[in-house]
Parts: sequence; C-alpha cells; structure tokens
Amino acid sequence: MLHKKRAAYSWPKFILVNVGLVIFVYLSDIYLQFMQNDRSLDLALKFALSWHTEKFLLGTLVLWMLALFLVGLFGSYLAGSVIYGVSILFLGIATYLKMTYRMEPIYPDDLKMITEFSLLKEMAGNGLFYFAMVLLIGVIVLSVYFLYRSFFLAKKAQIVRGILLVVSSLFLFYCGHFNSNGNLLKKAYDKTALWIPYSQKMNYYNVGFVGGFLFNLNVPAMEEPENYSEKTISEITEKYSKETTSVTEEEKPNIVFVMSESFSDPRRLSGLTLSGNPLSPYEEIAQNTYSGQMLSSGFGGGTANIEFSALTGLSMSLFNGQMTTPYTMLVPKEKTFPSLVSYLEKLGYNTTAIHPYNTSMYKRKDVYETFGFDQFLSEDNLKHQEKIANNPYISDAAAYTEILEELKASNEPQFVHLVTMQTHMPYNGKYNTLDFSSTPTSDSLTNYYQDIYEASKALNSFLTSLNELGQRTLVVFWGDHLPGIYSDDLKKENSEAQLHLTEFLFYDSKNQLLESGNHNVITSPIYFAPDLFKQAGLPESGFYTLLQDLQKEMPAFENNLYYTGREFTKEFSYNEKAQKLYDDYQLIQYDITTGKKYSLETNFFTLKEK
Repeated sequence: MLHKKRAAYSWPKFILVNVGLVIFVYLSDIYLQFMQNDRSLDLALKFALSWHTEKFLLGTLVLWMLALFLVGLFGSYLAGSVIYGVSILFLGIATYLKMTYRMEPIYPDDLKMITEFSLLKEMAGNGLFYFAMVLLIGVIVLSVYFLYRSFFLAKKAQIVRGILLVVSSLFLFYCGHFNSNGNLLKKAYDKTALWIPYSQKMNYYNVGFVGGFLFNLNVPAMEEPENYSEKTISEITEKYSKETTSVTEEEKPNIVFVMSESFSDPRRLSGLTLSGNPLSPYEEIAQNTYSGQMLSSGFGGGTANIEFSALTGLSMSLFNGQMTTPYTMLVPKEKTFPSLVSYLEKLGYNTTAIHPYNTSMYKRKDVYETFGFDQFLSEDNLKHQEKIANNPYISDAAAYTEILEELKASNEPQFVHLVTMQTHMPYNGKYNTLDFSSTPTSDSLTNYYQDIYEASKALNSFLTSLNELGQRTLVVFWGDHLPGIYSDDLKKENSEAQLHLTEFLFYDSKNQLLESGNHNVITSPIYFAPDLFKQAGLPESGFYTLLQDLQKEMPAFENNLYYTGREFTKEFSYNEKAQKLYDDYQLIQYDITTGKKYSLETNFFTLKEK
C-alpha cells in the first residue's frame, strides 16, 4: 500500500499483499494457541482445524482487523505486519510464561504491566528480556520512520489507508464492547462457545486465546442478585450492626498485617520429600499461637487479589470471572473504598503501607490512597534497604526493622501493612549456601527453601522484638500463594486445595488471644480482620459481625472450592443458615462494588455508638 506519489497503484499487488496478510494472521493465531497450550502444536492444530474451528476463525478475524489497523496507521503493509508480528510474538511468550508459573492466561488488564521493566526482566531472565528490548527499540524506530513516510503517500493510497483505518477502528471499538448486550461478535461466539468464567484457564482452552481475551473486557464486577434493593440492604445492615461505647486509648493496640510473598510449607505437598524443615523458626511461634492454613485464590501469583480480600473482607469468588484484578480494574475508579484501613482510621489509628518495591505495581499507590493510608513507604523512601546473599529484593528483616521504627516513633495506635518481596521469584542463584534439598530437586526449589527459611528467621526475630515494646501489638501474618516453580507432574499429584493452602498465624505481644491454642485452623483472607478483632476483644463493625457469623458456617472458600470444616468440595452445599449468610454477604459485596452503595450511607462499616 505504501507508494511514492509517482508510483502506479496496482490492484493485483494490493490483493496479493492482503492475501499474504490473512495467511500471516491465521498462522499467528495458531501460534497463540500453540503457546497457550504449553507449546503443543498438536493441540493448537486440533483446536484450529477440528475441535473449535468456528471460534478460531472468529479470533482470526479480530486479529486480522488489528493487523489492518496497524497497516492503516503506518501506511505500510511491511511496517504494519512487522509491528503486528512482534506484538503477537511478545504476547505469546507472556502467555506461555504466565501459564507456566501461575496456571493462568494473559488478561487484558495484564497489558498495563508492560512498563514494569524491572519485574519483567526478573520474570523472563536477562537473555529473553534484552532480546525483547532490542526488538522493541527496532519496532519503535520502524514505527517512527514509516509514520513519517506515510504523509507522502499517493492520493489513492491515502484513500485506501483512510478506509482501512476507519473500518478497522470501528470494528476494534465494537470488539471492546464484547460483553455488552446484543454484541454481534459475542452472539457469534455464543453459538458454539461454552464460557467457563470460574476457571479462566479452561475458558481460554475452550474458546481460544482471542475469545478468552475478549471475554475479559469491560464487565461489571458482579451480576445483580435477584432481591437487591435499598430496603434489602437496609435490613441487612440493621441486622448485623452493633451498638458500642467509645473506644479508649488503652483498647487500641498496634496492628500489623504482613503478607509474605509465596510463603508456604512445601512439606505439605505430595510427591516432594525435603531433607529438613525450612519453616522451623516460623513453627516455633505458630505452635504457640492461633495459626493454620489460609485458602488462597491464587497459585504462583495473584498477590494483589489476596491482599484486596484481606484488607476489604470481600471475596474474589463472588466477582464475575472477568474481574481478574480489583486493584487495577475496580478500586482506582472509586474516591473511597471501605476497608480495614478506613475503619481503623476512624478509630484514631495512624496507617502506613510498606512495600519494598516500586509504587506502580498493581497501582498500589492509587489503591492505598483510595483505602486511606496516611503514608506509603516503598523502595523509593525506605530507610532500610538491606539485601541478603545474591537476593535482588529488599530483605524481610529490613522491612521488619522499618516497622519496628514506625511503631517506636509514636505513642499513638498504629496500623502497619507490609507486603514483602524477599521471597519473590525468580529463585535461581539467590543463595550461595543452601541448607535444604529435596526429591525431586532443582535450583529454583533449593533456593526457594532457603528463601522461606530466611523469611521464617526474620519473622521469628521480629515477633520476639515486639514483646519488648510497651504497647500491645497484634500481628496477622500469612503467605499469599504457593510459588509457581513446581513441575506439572508434582502438581498432578496434589489436589486443588493442596495447591492453594499457605501458612498463617495471629500473634499478640501480650498473649491475650482467645484461641491461642488452636493451631489447625483453615480460613480465608476475608476473615483475617474480623477474626482478629474477635480474638483480641476489639470493637467490631456490623460488616465484621456478618463475616464472623459467616466464618462459623463457611470456614474457608474461594473460586469453586469450599471448606466445610471437614473436607473440601467443589460445590456450595451448606445448610440453610449458611445459605442465608452467604446471600447477605453477596448482597453487601454487590452493593459496595457494583450497586448503589446504600450500605455506605449507614454505619455498617464503622461503629454504631450508643
């Protein structure tokens, strides 16, 4: 399509070039299926040619329109094809890596992470990262060059270019509203597609990469429950709200939340034998306080989602499957959002968030402002940034020192929320001395064992140091998810629950927790705050009362996985009381995230004073 003004315009050549582009796009779609299916060409070809041909061709149509948009934008089939091809190449690699480490496909919202160069380098490795950077620079240079040349195209070529831009732009804009009522592309998929929102991995397998990607565009956080109304919400908030007197300063202990990256007990996995116990320093504390396992919504990743649940008391399992990351898709759109932070702020607490990494990950800076944190300490302003051995991340010990200094600096009650980084992947080569081995083994595994051992020691030392503070301090510590370093064979030997259980404990520097002798608890992160308030005898909001009642009937639940108190099931099958509590909880979560926010106009998330 790109010609100098004096060049003759050749329709046969135009048709030939377009046919070539269609073939190129068709092959690129197969490539995406190939990378999504663990680089299995057999599965990719069967998906395209026999199992799901209609859905595959619909996906190819969308990709073709994307390629035509780039061709029209740069006024060149060469430039458009190269930029399209490199983009699809990166997308396929990212898909393969995420499926390998997290057993999840790439979502539209993941594209916002493209500027996180340091994390991408750590995830992909130096070789792949620098190769990608060279390609990216080349694409940028190519884009600028051809964009400049596009202004000197012949008149007929400019007309064709304009038509391509308009048609492809309108089509892609329409694709962006894939989940809107009456969308024709969605209807075409619906003829043969079986959407599986509760398992995005299976959803992408069933409808193809493009179909799965489109399915995760622009949807409400939750579907409206049948009996949602202002009257219903009013009845719920009144039912659970409690009257309380003012809280004295003596009744306001410091509260510390610690979400430890990938902290879990590898000895709980079937098919894995360790030479020792890397969590022995952790267990010295856990066996003398309220502790057990937390049912995580993620595997190998999803940190921000577990953090969201712990701070808000809202469950990921109640959201639409497309609401993959509330931190980036939901919270930043709100001016305020009810959470433990806002609750404690109204009780007179100073609130601090600490994450020894950058502020842009998962839009934490924006999210923490919405939650109401007074300050956010990151790698940009932390006083202590020590690292251990060859670990590229700030150590847990350094982060705990930061917390201790924050607590000592003020006599006012404080809430400190820490998200650690020391035990983040990649693990290879982090430590020169390795104290643990396993069967099967790998460099990643042995370095991971050392990582959690160092994290255990740092936690033990930190909790012991709290005993020396004059003011009572409460700690909730938990691992966010298992690391994504276990082999497929090992994962097959373990149940879904085994792959989603991490360690947690509550700690009271004054040893006054009501159930300090219970060490076999299985819980969900939504219960951390209300459970802590009950254990420590702190004043509770109506929302926390609802969660405490729900916990008695449904001790732990996440996406398509429910703990009855005896076993894990894949379906919700509790008694009538549990169903009513679950329905009330679902209505409140819908009201906050998607509905009219009637509950925020009450004191349901604060205290109802006499």
